[in-house]
Amino acid sequence: MFQGSANYSFAWAIALVVSFPLLVIGLGELIYRLQRQAKPLADTLRAVRNLVLPVFVFMLFGQYVLNLPSSNVLIKSIQTLFWLCIIHAALSLLNTILFGQARGDTWRSRVPKLLIDLFRLFLVLVGGAIVLATVWNADLAGVVTALGVSSIVIGLALQDTLGSVTSGIALLFERPFTVGDWLRVGDLVGQVIDINWRAVRLQTFEREMVIIPHKLISGEIIRNFSQPLRLHAERIRIGFSYDDPPNLAKQVLHATALETQGILLQPEPQIFTISYDDSAITYEVKFFIEDYGDLEEIRDRFMSRVWYAAQRNNLTIPFAIRTLYNFHGPTSRNEGTSKKFTESLQSIPAFVPLNP
Repeated sequence: MFQGSANYSFAWAIALVVSFPLLVIGLGELIYRLQRQAKPLADTLRAVRNLVLPVFVFMLFGQYVLNLPSSNVLIKSIQTLFWLCIIHAALSLLNTILFGQARGDTWRSRVPKLLIDLFRLFLVLVGGAIVLATVWNADLAGVVTALGVSSIVIGLALQDTLGSVTSGIALLFERPFTVGDWLRVGDLVGQVIDINWRAVRLQTFEREMVIIPHKLISGEIIRNFSQPLRLHAERIRIGFSYDDPPNLAKQVLHATALETQGILLQPEPQIFTISYDDSAITYEVKFFIEDYGDLEEIRDRFMSRVWYAAQRNNLTIPFAIRTLYNFHGPTSRNEGTSKKFTESLQSIPAFVPLNP
């Protein structure tokens, strides 16, 4: 009896020693071929080779070579680890099938990574509970009750954070902007440098980082300067003297815009006569740039060129003039009338002032 058991264990040991390296080599070759073809299935097979297979062999070694009973703590621990590795590989395969090769125009490509990670966490928790009930014979009723009460307490304590997470999931699913886009959120303008589960990080023109929680940004009007086109139309108003012909002023502004580095030739800049103000005729220059991040430099170059162009073409950029007039009106006349009335009273003997 003992001899048969020993032979049985020896046969299992030989089988594991021979089959394990062959399986590792075979999976390695298959992974290499899939990687060269850029197939996302290679990640799933890598998880099988590096996690599932070694734990599975170790579990067989303990059960059939060492002849440990199934009630042994070590065997149960190995079985738990094995099923967790199976769950991880299965989730990797599911992610590959659903999202790994999704085209850009499908709903699968628009699912945010945060939602996928939360769904993976939920499946891991469910799978872990099943493993505990199957391998360790755990009573899940008490665990579920405790988790329900704990979830209520945690939900009340973290309702603001959970609100931001929920808003973040909706925001990421809709994808109104991505990393690298320039946004205006309320009165704030900045470039998106990070989007996480709780907030959006913007970097302003002043190189300052601003963190806006999803709960706040979902209630604001968002202007995206980078989508659907990266083109941005900038408008600048400039005033010239009433002595300068409008057609000449508009021609000079148009030529200056075309000569400014960073302003696109197509679409072509446009010049509009806006209003006749107190000291100048106001014109508006509308031009297009490709990257909103270069706006300050391009606007500076254009405004500097305008001054030189105005000097070359004898155009006057007027400044506001205010003239002050001194008006000696009713107050001065009232003072003169009062003086004459006093002198008239003093001419009457009864009102002659007494000498001291």
